[in-house]
Amino acid sequence: MIIRRLAPRAIAEFRPQLATLLLDAVADGHSLGFLNGLDQDQLDAYWQGVADEVGAGRRVLLAAQRDGVLVGSAQLDLCLKPNGNNRAEVQKVLVHCTERRRGIGTALMQALEIEALALRRGLLFLDTAAGSEAEQLYRKSGYQRVGELPEYACTPNGRWHATAIYYKTLFTRVRS
Repeated sequence: MIIRRLAPRAIAEFRPQLATLLLDAVADGHSLGFLNGLDQDQLDAYWQGVADEVGAGRRVLLAAQRDGVLVGSAQLDLCLKPNGNNRAEVQKVLVHCTERRRGIGTALMQALEIEALALRRGLLFLDTAAGSEAEQLYRKSGYQRVGELPEYACTPNGRWHATAIYYKTLFTRVRS
C-alpha cells in the first residue's frame, strides 16, 4: 500500500474512485455530511470543491492505494486565520468497507500528522459520530476526547446523533 498527497489534477484523475469511497461510506451509514440518495452531480461538485481547495492551499487530500486502486483517503482542512494557523481539522477519513481493519486508517492518520508537521500545524482536531467504530481508531492514534455535542448531525438515513470531539497536540508553539 502507498499513501500519497493528491494534487488537483490527480483528484480529477481519481474522481471515480474517490466517489466510490464516499458512496461506500455513506451506504455504510457513516455521517459525513451527506444523505442517502447521493447522485453523480453531488459527487462531482463535492470532489471539485475539494480539488479547488487543494489548489488554493486550504486543504490536503491523501489517498491510500493498493495495487493501483484507491482503498482509502483522508483530508486536512487548514485554518487560514492569522490567529489559528497552528491548527488543522482532520476530515473524511474514508476506508473502503472491504479494506477495513487492515491498518489503512492508522496509516492515513500517521500520514496526516506528517503533513501537518510539514505545514507547521501543531494541533489537530476532529469530530466523529459518538459511539462509532471510528472513535477506536482516533483513540489508538493518540487523540484525546474532549466531549460530545448532542444531536449534532444525522446519519445518511436521517437519524440524529451526538458527535464526539477529539484533538491531538503534535507540538506546542512558543510565543515570540
